[in-house]
Amino acid sequence: MKIITFRKVSAAVIGLAALSLVVYATTIPVILGVGINPNAPLVDGPATVTFRHLTTTPGDVGAWHYHPGVVHNVVIAGAIKVEDGCGDAPTHTTGQAFETSEGRVHRAINEGTVDAVEYNVFIREQGKPLTRFIPNNERRCGPVSNRGECKGNGWQRFDFPYSFADQGQCLAYVIGRQRVSLLLPDDPLQ
Repeated sequence: MKIITFRKVSAAVIGLAALSLVVYATTIPVILGVGINPNAPLVDGPATVTFRHLTTTPGDVGAWHYHPGVVHNVVIAGAIKVEDGCGDAPTHTTGQAFETSEGRVHRAINEGTVDAVEYNVFIREQGKPLTRFIPNNERRCGPVSNRGECKGNGWQRFDFPYSFADQGQCLAYVIGRQRVSLLLPDDPLQ
């Protein structure tokens, strides 16, 4: 019969508690509201709309992930770098807004000395999650967004959701992606 000592159990519990505090203290998402739009043109059907407040502490590097929907973001404090799995890494500062759409793999990095604080609005097909994390936190490039990214040898850098055998396969993927056409509101008093 194996006996587990109190000291071993205590050390494991304390270690797990400390790890959970570190994870919780670095990126703090707070869901502000969730609603269902039964007929959202953006997804051509029912959509879940989620409003979130996100705080990313200095030095935090998020996991590689993507959002299966459209996300609009507004930075209200600090600065946040959004590193695209394909290499782009713009930094968005207080008062700037940006969009993360098309399911592109990315991660957030706070390189500053103060908290980066954002408001996020997620619009996605009903039943889809806010975020999908890449297995084993591996950096992935993709999916390809437009024909220009396939030009030259550009098609070779993509490996998410899969790699392409040639430029033609990359173009076929872009052409086959679902598109949404929306009527833009007119401003007759302008």
